[in-house]
Amino acid sequence: MSGKTLFIYDGECPFCNHFAQLLELTNSLPTIEIVDGRKNLTLLSQLYRKGYDLNKGAILINNGNIKHGADAINWICNEIKEPSDSLLEILRIIFTSKERTSLLFPFLLWGRRLSLTIKGKVWQPVSENSQFY
Repeated sequence: MSGKTLFIYDGECPFCNHFAQLLELTNSLPTIEIVDGRKNLTLLSQLYRKGYDLNKGAILINNGNIKHGADAINWICNEIKEPSDSLLEILRIIFTSKERTSLLFPFLLWGRRLSLTIKGKVWQPVSENSQFY
């Protein structure tokens, strides 16, 4: 995956899904590959064993470096230079600050959990007892 950045998100979360779609549709980051973690449980399980839990935020792999949760969102928003979508521009402005991202990220996780509960979906696609271990 030379030159590519892998962004792994929760495709069942409407907020995560919308953010991923915005990134993909606006082509804001042409070298990013967007992956629904729930559709790639083998990769997700490998990352989980290394301490990266999708339940605690999206996962970004860039040149072998892994960013997770608030750090992943902050990195992406700092990489977006000219968003072609107004919502993406607002998100970029909000989440380019590491401090603001860290402050707001727990609310994003809470919103994800609430939306998954309403949809009747599990919060954590893989766990220690997962069949992929």
